[in-house]
Amino acid sequence: MSRTAPHPPENESSSTEVMPDVQSNVDIRQVPINKVGVKEIRYPITLNRLDGGMLDTVADINMFVSLPSDRKGTHMSRFLEILNEYQDGIQPERLRELCRDLRVRLDADVSHVEMDFTYFIPKLAPVTGRQGLMDYQARFTCESGDQEDFIMRVAAKATSLCPCSKEISNYGAHNQRCLITADVRFNGMLWIEELAEYLESAASCRVYPVLKRPDEKYVTEVAFENPRFVEDIVRDLAVMLNNEDRITWYHIRSENFESIHSHNAYAEITRDKTTDPPTD
Repeated sequence: MSRTAPHPPENESSSTEVMPDVQSNVDIRQVPINKVGVKEIRYPITLNRLDGGMLDTVADINMFVSLPSDRKGTHMSRFLEILNEYQDGIQPERLRELCRDLRVRLDADVSHVEMDFTYFIPKLAPVTGRQGLMDYQARFTCESGDQEDFIMRVAAKATSLCPCSKEISNYGAHNQRCLITADVRFNGMLWIEELAEYLESAASCRVYPVLKRPDEKYVTEVAFENPRFVEDIVRDLAVMLNNEDRITWYHIRSENFESIHSHNAYAEITRDKTTDPPTD
């Protein structure tokens, strides 16, 4: 593990003078704060991939702790000190560890970490096999307190083709890019690649980073043969996630960036599989 050089305690300085620790003073207003900390930290991270490789990317990180009513402030510099101890890669398990460290070392009841990043997955064109890198937006959210919580988010771009347009038109049908997003709680290990596969499978057709003419013909025809309303996308995705035993909770949504309307179409579903009965 890569770690930074040790720092002197907060109340020490290089001189004999003892510097005041203002944030540790008592606050007479007696108002607790739910979240206080630092936002928009740009930080390099390294992630393990499903194929056994590694991915280097850059994350936007937010880090917070709760603050009791009698304490004036938190120690902002400690957030970065703790983060710098995790330079060699942050997987879900290590994010939980980071969250626990924040709570203990900042003497807080609850700590919270959010990490947004772009994740790249190699993807082959459907006919020619030309390879490119497909980008997915991902987020890890972790909270540590009396209980621990971890949520993974993946957003995937895809194609949706309108069933109504196909049905009423003599030829053609309008289609557009859609963005399908899932937040999930899960047991064990769930890879970003696995969740992205579920998302793309719910659409009319996938999108690809590299397409030659044979590939364009393929994706056009596949979309035409698989029309999906925005409602169909979230319902089909819900069925898949209901059958995924590792996933215990999900919040899924799809937004279609309409090609013939001035507005977008949107649908979402939330389900806690531990409390909600299964649907037929």
